Amino acid sequence: MTHSARTPVWTWTVPVLGLLLFVVSTMTGYDDDFASHATGILITALLIPLLIGTVFAAVYHAEEVAHIMGEPVGTLVLTIAVTIIELALIISLTLTGKAAPTLVRETVFAVIMIVTTGLVGLCIVVGGLRYREQSFDVTSAKIYLAMLIVLSTLTVVLPNYTTTAPGQFYSESQLMFISIVTIALYLVFLYTQTVLHRDYFVGERTETKHDPADDKKLVLSAFLLCVALAAVVLLAKLIAVVINIGVSRLEAPSSISGVIIALIVLMPESIAAVRSAQKNELQKSLNLALGSSLATIGLTVPAMAAANLFLHTPLVLGLEPGDIVLVVMTLAASILTFGTGRTNVLFGFLHLVIFGTFLFLAFVP
Repeated sequence: MTHSARTPVWTWTVPVLGLLLFVVSTMTGYDDDFASHATGILITALLIPLLIGTVFAAVYHAEEVAHIMGEPVGTLVLTIAVTIIELALIISLTLTGKAAPTLVRETVFAVIMIVTTGLVGLCIVVGGLRYREQSFDVTSAKIYLAMLIVLSTLTVVLPNYTTTAPGQFYSESQLMFISIVTIALYLVFLYTQTVLHRDYFVGERTETKHDPADDKKLVLSAFLLCVALAAVVLLAKLIAVVINIGVSRLEAPSSISGVIIALIVLMPESIAAVRSAQKNELQKSLNLALGSSLATIGLTVPAMAAANLFLHTPLVLGLEPGDIVLVVMTLAASILTFGTGRTNVLFGFLHLVIFGTFLFLAFVP
């Protein structure tokens, strides 16, 4: 997303409309019987585009704050904003009492697969068709993949093989330990990316000088970011009803809820990543894509573990055997794709094939 001197009107009007919709829905009693009356149908028709637009607005303002504040604070602000959006959707579904105990696992798994197969594959194909080959920093790719391998194994694979708690669970002490080391690992990665070895991830971007006029814009952007996040959190409560009803009436697998959450959260950054690939800035595409997946694993699982102390709901984290196979295949293919520092259309299509397989098996397990 580009950074303009003026704040686009839609970035504050859409969240405000979202807040108004929540107020109206609360007054009219929006619940599981929303499809039985005209007001409920109208609210549902407005809810989905307003939620998506509010997510875009929140990410826009977070990127404005990140752009003005610089690194590493800027990246941290953007990461926290995206994580809040995801947590709002997950917790809202959980509070309805109808969410599957595997929702966190399914969301994390969906983010891993959508980013490393669908988004990465699309970026490589788009760039490859236009420029034949694109280059990136191999060291940064190795760092991303090393982080993905460790974080995904700790959070959604290892629970299947621990014995203190039966099944695909961590015990309370294990969950606490995994949460602490996951956050610590992500913070070290963030320090490496934004301070210690920033040159690995910069690519061909140019540094911008601080403008005193940005200070006023920073205050405005921070305020509008808070408004947008508040709107997302409240609208998430409404969209949870729609997702639950839709999955139930379509008799779809419960994993579809995780896929929907992941798609909503990743949509703004995905568009930005594809646009960067079109401009022959594959390094920036990888930063946006792989960085968002690391934030999801590194912050969402610990945050949900903390929230679980109050929600007292089962937290199933271990993946099913078939899903583990997909993760292993994806990471292995990613190691080969990013091993040379150059990509082409074939590598991109290979990732898209894996992504198509993931989507198909989500509906037909």
